[in-house]
Amino acid sequence: MYEVFISSDKERLNLDLIHSFLSNSYWAKGRTPAQVKTTVDNSLCYGLYKDDQQIGFARIVTDRAVFAYIMDVFVVETERGKGYAAQLMEFILKDPELAVVSRWMLGTRDAHALYRKFGFSEIPHPEWVMGMTRTI
Repeated sequence: MYEVFISSDKERLNLDLIHSFLSNSYWAKGRTPAQVKTTVDNSLCYGLYKDDQQIGFARIVTDRAVFAYIMDVFVVETERGKGYAAQLMEFILKDPELAVVSRWMLGTRDAHALYRKFGFSEIPHPEWVMGMTRTI
């Protein structure tokens, strides 16, 4: 039996917790509260809860048809090492809203082992993938 509850109800999300974590992470350092709210408003989001307190988060940028990009996945430090991130990933990948999506992507610096358990691997032909970071 799972010790946690996962929900895609955005009304349950603790935006202060999400902002606090993300704005101090290596991938979203300095993200503002307004930016966090905008990303939540425009993404499919999942909160991870234990004893009715949010302990984790993930969001998906998707068209719900062919493509999904997993972003901003985290479990608070005090709850790591208990398998909760794996439960969150399993829940996301089994969500009926995303059942027809065939192309999934994500970026990580340090969680390769977690994502490999779910079929993720280095992309074939990385030379085909391009990116751009704009300074605004």
